[in-house]
Amino acid sequence: MRFHRSGVVALVVLGSVVGCSLTDEPTPPAVHHTEAAYRPGAPGIGDPDFPDDGNGGYDVAHYDLDVDYTPATRRLEGVATIRAAATQGLSSFNLDLAGLDVRKVSLDGKSATFSRRGDELTVRPERPIDANDEFTVEVTYDGVPNPAKDTGNLGTFGFMPTSDGAFVASEPDGSKTWFPSNDHPADKATYAFEITVPAGLTALANGEQVGQPKTAGGKTTFRWRERHPMATYLATATLGKFELRQGKTASGIPTLAATDPAFKSGLDRLYTSTAEITDHWAKVFGPYPFSSTGGVIDNYTAGYALENQTKPLYGGFDPDEVIVAHELAHQWFGNSLTIWRWKDLWLNEGFATYAEWMWSEHKGRKTVEEFFTEFNNRPDSDPMWSYPPGRAKPDDLFNQSVYTRGGMALHALRKAIGDETFFKLLRTWAAEHRYGHVTTEKFIDLAERMSGKDLNPLFDAWLFQPRKPAA
Repeated sequence: MRFHRSGVVALVVLGSVVGCSLTDEPTPPAVHHTEAAYRPGAPGIGDPDFPDDGNGGYDVAHYDLDVDYTPATRRLEGVATIRAAATQGLSSFNLDLAGLDVRKVSLDGKSATFSRRGDELTVRPERPIDANDEFTVEVTYDGVPNPAKDTGNLGTFGFMPTSDGAFVASEPDGSKTWFPSNDHPADKATYAFEITVPAGLTALANGEQVGQPKTAGGKTTFRWRERHPMATYLATATLGKFELRQGKTASGIPTLAATDPAFKSGLDRLYTSTAEITDHWAKVFGPYPFSSTGGVIDNYTAGYALENQTKPLYGGFDPDEVIVAHELAHQWFGNSLTIWRWKDLWLNEGFATYAEWMWSEHKGRKTVEEFFTEFNNRPDSDPMWSYPPGRAKPDDLFNQSVYTRGGMALHALRKAIGDETFFKLLRTWAAEHRYGHVTTEKFIDLAERMSGKDLNPLFDAWLFQPRKPAA
């Protein structure tokens, strides 16, 4: 995530593991055929900062999303087929869904009863689900999606209608505005998308396109598949009129760039910079974790970019290389390595901000040390110093400190352990947790193990104290 302000490149807040539960506790053995073995799945996944996000009692393995959207009426018709496994005996379980009307729910092909309360869709199977059993739930729904609004964070996010389609950027918890899900990054899954739109429009989603679009009855259906685990907030179904350019990076990674016609002049630049930066980060951070790379510019003034997996999305502006470098660094830090709790967001944004500085230095512009010194010269009264980035606040997740001070913490670490160990640490971090989940504690443990140093004072000063670290 990076925010954009017209005319300003602000470094301020511009911005296979399948489904894991929020604790490291092993799944208890199943107890069958007794009433006491079954209980409702929790309505939240266990993140105290976002208690209503996600759900307990199961892990999702895969989403099949069949979506038909008509821009003229803003009406969405959807069928979500979700494959999951119970982590406890379930008498019922919840899915996250905001607004929209649920028409039918089935479980393993049999009709299931359901109820709605707020953003919770509660499903009650005909017979309870045993712990460790796999099941498939299918939800048929429709209506006019309403994007999420949170003035303390991004403002507007989720499924956002445009004049010719929709701009879909869901961080932190806007996926529930367009499909039922376990809407928290602690539960990752693979995805298949079948998106139908009026003929003449293009539908873009994560991963790679499957076959050619098919047109019938004035509508065109596009199929996409993301075969690697993905957090819900990274899923997209952005659609409208787009100019496309496709090819491969110099190292052979399939690349797709798409722009709204209003930004057609930036198509080649987006394609070229995306390809070049993806290949460069693969040398710095380790192999690119996904099967394709790309970027999408839509004519919707969101004021930010989002690192949607394989297809970062730029909301109403032509991004420069710095912003592209930020969003593509997220493909490693945030997308492949996904935070377990939102409070650890600096592991996404601090790393991507540091990548911006490294890209600048790589291109012969301002060095990382110059960025660090410039920010470190801010007075003690600067608000950045009073916000400890290692504990992102739920009502102010995307604070400047999470980005800038988070990036500074990495540079302080680099100076403490040396370049050779630091860059080996980044590659090891990306490799050891590829497609998995990470926490700040895990990063500190790895940094100490690889450096042989006690780094707790350094991390405490840079991440957890509400004051400027001592020089």
